[in-house]
Amino acid sequence: MATSGDGAFLFDLDGTLVDSVYQHVLAWREALEAAGIKLSVWRIHRRIGMSGGLFVNALLRETGHQLTPEEITRMQQVHRETYAREVAQVRPLPGARELLAYLSQAGIPWIIATSGRRETAASTVRVLGLDATAPLVTRDDVRRAKPDPDLFLVAAQRLGVPITASVVVGDSVWDLLASRRAGALGVGLLSGGYGLDELERAGAYRVYDDPADLLRHLDEVGVRVPGG
Repeated sequence: MATSGDGAFLFDLDGTLVDSVYQHVLAWREALEAAGIKLSVWRIHRRIGMSGGLFVNALLRETGHQLTPEEITRMQQVHRETYAREVAQVRPLPGARELLAYLSQAGIPWIIATSGRRETAASTVRVLGLDATAPLVTRDDVRRAKPDPDLFLVAAQRLGVPITASVVVGDSVWDLLASRRAGALGVGLLSGGYGLDELERAGAYRVYDDPADLLRHLDEVGVRVPGG
């Protein structure tokens, strides 16, 4: 049986376990346009993974727009409604189900920690074949989301493992900044669209293509596999 000592795996969701980044990008574009803000999708993509509040503030700063709190709330609601229509197109990333199944079979704790709200995350988690009992921490459970460390700190606490013995797996620089600030080992995946250099500069110890690639190299992040 594999082992990772007393540690655990703390996974981001969008772009890490499921191929949903571009659905979120398009949903945010529709939400922004509904508020009278036109922005290229690449600029939106660069902010995916941040907490919703920071995401909106950053884009408003870049565009010079000013919105009332009520307008921002409505924009976030449009994003949620639009993404809900797109979630049927979301698929698990290669190896995601197999990676979670392997860790479970090996007795290695894992949990998903996402900056999304539970309402949105619940439908995305079902894409992985998981139900409402799946270990999950969302924006609703913490005061601040990524790049603050709160999500990962709460995730490790819920599993009863030291954060310093945990491996954070994410696809964005925001995941890895949060991981570094939490004191966990950060592992990056290219499946969300960020580049190798970006993820390494943000603190990734190792970078892999996708969950399938990580599964093939678990020994490199301290998981002892049979015969290892």
